[in-house]
Amino acid sequence: MAASLFKWLIAGIWLSWADPSSTQGIQVMSGKVVPDGRMEWKHPLYISVTEINHNLKDKTLEISCKMFTNDLESVLEKLSHNKVDLSDAAGKQSTDKLINDYIVRHLQLKVDGHPVVLQWVGSEKEADGTWSYFQVSNVASLKKIDINNSLLYDAFDKEINIMHVSVGGVKKSTRLDYPAVNAVIEF
Repeated sequence: MAASLFKWLIAGIWLSWADPSSTQGIQVMSGKVVPDGRMEWKHPLYISVTEINHNLKDKTLEISCKMFTNDLESVLEKLSHNKVDLSDAAGKQSTDKLINDYIVRHLQLKVDGHPVVLQWVGSEKEADGTWSYFQVSNVASLKKIDINNSLLYDAFDKEINIMHVSVGGVKKSTRLDYPAVNAVIEF
């Protein structure tokens, strides 16, 4: 009974996320309608996650940002006025530059009151999300971090930006709901 209920719950969520105007990505297998991997997903929440880890040994901040790929593509298309496909390996160098430029404009950090510069490390796409990686050098210690985060605010007025910061084995988290952009975390 519970397994059957779970299947219907998952199917309901799947159907609510699928773009009902598109039949692309749907195929019939053994009499059942199933996605074929090309489905255009709509999701009820607009969320980005930023993780900041202080690496004491290397004296760096390791920063990773995860966003839904279709949301990131949408905002990059608006800014560049060109089609953006983060799955296209041939265009990875140009899309990485777009991602870097976008995130650097929408994510600024101050460590102990001093602005820091995000250095691009790379990006990777997994399932429905895209990870972008940055580093900040010469951070010997961190007692307070000021975060200005407006990622995807220029595309979605329901955006939620979640941030996790780890220093010396202690992890603190906060979130910013559109239109709030500033957070301070102290250790």
